[in-house]
Amino acid sequence: MAVDTGLFIAITLVYLVAVISLGYLGYRRTKGEDDYLVAGRRVHPVVLALSYGATFISTSAIIGFGGVAAQLGMGMIWLTVLNIGLGILIAFVVFGKRTRRIGSQLRAVTFPDLMGKCYGSPFMQYTAGLVIVVGMPLYTAAILIGGAQFITSTLQVPYTTSLIAFAAIVALYVVLGGLLAVMYTDALQGGIMFVGMTILLVLTYVQLGGVIEANTALAAMSDLVPQALAAGGMTGWASMPAFGSPIWLTMVTTLVLGVGIGVLAQPQLVVRFMTVRDSRALNRAVLVGGPFILMMTGVAFTVGALTNVYFYRTRGVIALAAATDGNVDTIIPNFINASMPDLFIVIFMLALLAAAMSTLSSLFHVMGTSLGFDMVRRTGSGGASMRRIQAATVVMIVASIILAFIMPGSIIARATAMFMGLCASAFLPAYAHAMYSNRPSLYAAKMSLVAGAAAWFLWTAFVHIKESAALGISAFLFGVPAVLPAPWQDVDPLVIALPLSALVLLVGWALDRRRGSAEGPAGAA
Repeated sequence: MAVDTGLFIAITLVYLVAVISLGYLGYRRTKGEDDYLVAGRRVHPVVLALSYGATFISTSAIIGFGGVAAQLGMGMIWLTVLNIGLGILIAFVVFGKRTRRIGSQLRAVTFPDLMGKCYGSPFMQYTAGLVIVVGMPLYTAAILIGGAQFITSTLQVPYTTSLIAFAAIVALYVVLGGLLAVMYTDALQGGIMFVGMTILLVLTYVQLGGVIEANTALAAMSDLVPQALAAGGMTGWASMPAFGSPIWLTMVTTLVLGVGIGVLAQPQLVVRFMTVRDSRALNRAVLVGGPFILMMTGVAFTVGALTNVYFYRTRGVIALAAATDGNVDTIIPNFINASMPDLFIVIFMLALLAAAMSTLSSLFHVMGTSLGFDMVRRTGSGGASMRRIQAATVVMIVASIILAFIMPGSIIARATAMFMGLCASAFLPAYAHAMYSNRPSLYAAKMSLVAGAAAWFLWTAFVHIKESAALGISAFLFGVPAVLPAPWQDVDPLVIALPLSALVLLVGWALDRRRGSAEGPAGAA
């Protein structure tokens, strides 16, 4: 279905004017580094909740993970459970309050800066920044791909034009306005996303005859599961894959655990805890953030699975067969364009653009501050420092755009899970140790960060078949795409690297205490 051009232009112009106005407001209120990096530590809890949720939920959840749900079924709903339980409740209550208090005490302004000051170590700050600068462009490129693909599918605009224009608009207000501009625009975009996803859920069930009829029809399609997926353990789109099967391992270890746990140590989310005045603001934010995440992920995964019913009724094929060139990232855009009213296509495109822009802006900001503030030696006046951070942000944006042109299709969900798994493996044990130890051990933290990152990379490059086969390092060195046999090839790197990182931290902490030479500053927590 072609979008009414006049309608699209009118609604989009209103949206862009609102985004640019909020970005300009953030720019006007940005007076120094504290404003640019942590929004002046005075953000309203509702703005925090919407910004946190909109940053967390992006095109990877709506298009990428929605497409995976269309392929593998409603078992993805378990990710929604973890997103709320860990990504909101545990993140805000267990980690958020400590992060806000300690960050305020130490005047930390970025996640690497927080790690460096908690441990009194430039190494921790620099290495955390390095992991972000090396790993985050992968995630950022996936978000760019998702937004550009939907623009191309809906408006028939060339992919290259869509991607570059998309990145340029976001870059404008991020580079100029810093985190204040990011969070103000996030709040608007979060509201648009909530409305769009709510309408999508309602219209999908209306299109399919109601909740009971649609879900019953989906459950009855189990005999249509492709042979290759059935051989991998898939039992249907309304049930979990067979326990321990390759598809079960992929769904549970990579998608559910990788993202569900990985959210706890996401630098772009952690920094938001340092933007509010007090812990009461975090409590109030939970009441908004929980329902927001429920609607965003729950709707994406539900609608994704139900696209099988729609395509089978209208075209006689399952959703995967209706995907463009077999690319699961095209399933949701194709479903929207084929089944929804013209007006909603525009609304949903704005919701999708809002999701992508909100996450992109945060990733651009974190990459720029990690490179320009945490990794490059800080010299000169505040103005010089700000210009250096802005220049570093531009560099990281260009790198992400280049990577987006290189990456293959059907990559959005996997790239998201990869980055979140890397962050959890490298950062989570050391981050938790810094927040909850009176004398955090620098020796243990160094060991944990290096061991977690190294184990994640080695398992990714040499064992996890989805990545190791694509990278080709294992094949080049050993003549095989993965050095271990099944089922290890389907076990996500997070499942190996995170426990190892935690174990190394505990061993290092015990050794440090035995030597009586803990290097972390007393009273950091």
